[in-house]
Amino acid sequence: MALTRRLFAGGALMTLLASCGNGIGSPGAATIDARVDSTLAFMFQTYPGTRELADKAAGMLVMPLVTEAGLGFGGSFGRGALRIGPSTVDYYSAAAASAGFQIGAQQFSHVLFFMTEDALMEFRTSPGWAAGANIVYAINDQGEMLRAETITSMSPVIAVVFAQTGLRVGATIEGTKYTRIIP
Repeated sequence: MALTRRLFAGGALMTLLASCGNGIGSPGAATIDARVDSTLAFMFQTYPGTRELADKAAGMLVMPLVTEAGLGFGGSFGRGALRIGPSTVDYYSAAAASAGFQIGAQQFSHVLFFMTEDALMEFRTSPGWAAGANIVYAINDQGEMLRAETITSMSPVIAVVFAQTGLRVGATIEGTKYTRIIP
């Protein structure tokens, strides 16, 4: 009986999370692009070292707002854009589900820097790309400045997670699945 209640609560939570629209408002491309521009401006001003990462990257996936919630079962959802140079080339959603001891909710932004053409191509050609343990995180949960070894890292994908708000501890994108969308 307890398992059934957990499944129901988890399903209800995921439905609520998916239906909230993630605060992006209209799913239109112009709205997502405006949020991406604002997120990048905030990141570059708050973490100046990220500008160097952007200059070296083959492309960047910018997720302006990811909402994450959990009570036993949890999930997260967000929408963003893939930028190559100054141009948006595709739009993506990010979704993740989890189970275990967890309670709370938070929102955060993140940017994936694809440091090689191969990593960018693998991301763009996959039907659904999942963030794994091979991603290097450039900023920790407390928002400290970039470390020098991160900027010079040979990792093909570097994640910057920032602007966390809410009552959950530790934002992570490991296990998040990114899927191309048409806004």
